[in-house]
Amino acid sequence: MTANEPPRTVPAPGEGGSAAPGEGGSSAPRNDRTTARGDADAVHPLVRVAAAWTWRLLVLLAGLVALGWVIAKLDTVVIPVALALLAAALLVPLVDWMGHQGVPRAGAVVVVLVAAIGIVAGIMTFVVEQFVAGLPELAEQVTESVHQVQGWLTDGPFHFSEDQIRHIGDSIVQTIQDNKEAVTSGAVTTGRVIGEMLTGAALTLFTLVFFLYGGAQIWQFVTRIVPGGARERVRLAGSQGFGSLVGYVRATVAVAAVDAIGIGAGLAILGVPLALPLASLVFIGAFIPIVGAFVTGFIAVLIALVTKGMVTALITLGIIIGIMQLEGHVLQPLFLGRAVRLHPLAVVLAITTGIVLAGIVGGLLAVPIVAVLNTAVRSLLAEHPEDVPDEVEIDDPSLPLFPADPDRAP
Repeated sequence: MTANEPPRTVPAPGEGGSAAPGEGGSSAPRNDRTTARGDADAVHPLVRVAAAWTWRLLVLLAGLVALGWVIAKLDTVVIPVALALLAAALLVPLVDWMGHQGVPRAGAVVVVLVAAIGIVAGIMTFVVEQFVAGLPELAEQVTESVHQVQGWLTDGPFHFSEDQIRHIGDSIVQTIQDNKEAVTSGAVTTGRVIGEMLTGAALTLFTLVFFLYGGAQIWQFVTRIVPGGARERVRLAGSQGFGSLVGYVRATVAVAAVDAIGIGAGLAILGVPLALPLASLVFIGAFIPIVGAFVTGFIAVLIALVTKGMVTALITLGIIIGIMQLEGHVLQPLFLGRAVRLHPLAVVLAITTGIVLAGIVGGLLAVPIVAVLNTAVRSLLAEHPEDVPDEVEIDDPSLPLFPADPDRAP
């Protein structure tokens, strides 16, 4: 450089003639980024947040739809496994108690299963016998009620003629004959359904045996797919969710027993036929909260109306309403309130969704699934998951789903 030459300036990287490495001497990438930032800034923040939430929710919805499709395709397997898990929640406290008394785990499982199957079979046999014995009386009373209705239609305010009544009866018979093929196909479908039910019952029993005996190993194996950093937390959440399921099943059995005894005793005192089968139906229906009690109670009122008349039906309705009030204001807060803390709206929506998607089985499983997810999700989101209550009293909330050692109780 001579004295007359102007001083040279070194351009900064990315400016002028010297390009930063990897930019090839062009400022286009910087301009593109600037343009992208300008376009993003032109969108209102509320729209950006809404779009981000929307596509994420759509991904979650797609995942749920895919999961529902898989479950629907495998319902023959999924439903028995779910029912086995419910039965395990009911029976595992007995198995654990026998383990505390020094009984080997395998022996406790066998004893509890044999006793449970014997009790269920005995009750069903007794109920069927009562149903068969009371059916002739019910048929006679229904026939008498039909004759009374026919007499009211002819002699009452409508003044129907006997020919019109006979024509209505002939139309009903003709309709049945015209749809004989549909009735036959329905019988074939019923036979297939019975076969599927027997298969499902066998699979449920087989799965229940392994849930009671080696549920800990099954749970530990299933959670191996979870990343190591979150594995223990997921196992704890599953344990606490199962604790809620245990409390729910025990409380539901207690509430259903009170409903069945109260309504059955009322029907027997009123002389309504098939009081014991109706009480058993109420017991089964009580496992579907709100909806089940309403449907089974309506059946009891209908039979009382057909067989004993309006006064007896109204008394039966009063008894059922009283039992339902006792259940809603005393029994459920006392038992279910500690096991499942769910808003009634959540219960109704869960049952409705379950019935729409999977019928009666869906209604039966809806509330237990929501109860387990409620506790498990709260545990996963909590800062200290070990402090999240199981909604039932257990000795150690960090216990796995079942005892880790199948030869001894926890």
